[in-house]
Amino acid sequence: MERKKRYLTAPMTDGYVKTIGSTAAPFTHYWRIVAHLPDGKTEVFWGHTTSAKEAAGKKALTEQAARRYGWTRFEFEIAELTEH
Repeated sequence: MERKKRYLTAPMTDGYVKTIGSTAAPFTHYWRIVAHLPDGKTEVFWGHTTSAKEAAGKKALTEQAARRYGWTRFEFEIAELTEH
């Protein structure tokens, strides 16, 4: 039986709302990194995962990336996806 396709949304603390879909994938969480570069610019990286634990695991990798690429700072955020 084919999975039902659905739209998922993730509200972020700064008011941004990410919409994912239509998808049949079992995503439950959305993560976002806002990296502040030495030249004053920012870059945004994001993704979705099938568990909160998997999303939280991205934070350690983000800390490594910040050192490797010389980010001055970064914000890491996880939001639970809701079906709409």
